Amino acid sequence: MRILVSGSTGFLGTALIDVLEREGHTIVRLVRPNTANPDAAATGRLSVRWDPVGGERVRAPLGAREDFDATAAEGADALVHLAGASIAGGRWNAARKNLLRTSRVEATRHLMGALSMLKQPPRVIVASSAIGYYGDRGDETLTEASAPGNDFLPELCREWEAENAHGSEFGARVVMLRFGIILAAHGGALQQIVLPFKLGAGGRLGSGRQWMSWLTLAEAVGIIRFALANSNLSGPINAVAPNPVQNAEFTRVLAKTLHRPALFPAPAFALRLALGEMADALLLSSQRVKPSKLEQTGYRFAQPELASALAEIFDK
Repeated sequence: MRILVSGSTGFLGTALIDVLEREGHTIVRLVRPNTANPDAAATGRLSVRWDPVGGERVRAPLGAREDFDATAAEGADALVHLAGASIAGGRWNAARKNLLRTSRVEATRHLMGALSMLKQPPRVIVASSAIGYYGDRGDETLTEASAPGNDFLPELCREWEAENAHGSEFGARVVMLRFGIILAAHGGALQQIVLPFKLGAGGRLGSGRQWMSWLTLAEAVGIIRFALANSNLSGPINAVAPNPVQNAEFTRVLAKTLHRPALFPAPAFALRLALGEMADALLLSSQRVKPSKLEQTGYRFAQPELASALAEIFDK
């Protein structure tokens, strides 16, 4: 397949491209106009200039002319759309919230508009979303049919998914993956969670009763590959392992895996003082999410249990 990938240099995009290229797929990276690509000639990787904020349409391969020319994007079989500023990349003040929205909602609107102008737009779009769509839901079991939450992150996810859904207007099968917490030793949320444990100061967050819906990085890549290939998948898909755990259990298993204690809980007030609104949305909210559609379509999870998943992650 010829696959366009946005967010290709990010945590998930890098892992995905490594796997897709080993499988023989042709990857065309969507990159910002000022992005350097010094190894393009050596690797043979194709790139297409795209300004996710300024709204530039898909452009020619790097080094080609700067007027509109979608040669590299034309005829792509699929788009994997992972671009977006890090949700946890800074305190959620007004400027940060605007960046989070612009880099997702407006960027996706620009991208769908550009692709709609191609003679042969992608037949499949696999786009990232997040279980933040559901908001803080306590012990409620959440499926793809569950209603969204009401605060900033659910609203952001709703708008984000709505823009991706416009891909169906030019005939694409659109899959929106609502990712849970993606676990890997070298990046993402786990790298930050692990630090206090390595220092001997780890423990539960807040009450520890909040549900954490998770998956490994390798599983996230596997789910994207499954979504690309499986014509029965469309719409929102919960991309999580089938066995969520409460935070107290997560920290207990993590501490055991790392051979460290879990004796120092982080009080909710301290987290809110340090991180503001982001603490409630990302650390203290409870989302007990079930991957209903993946299970119904026959996806087989490589790592369904937290203990074995963490053991594999830290054994590498």
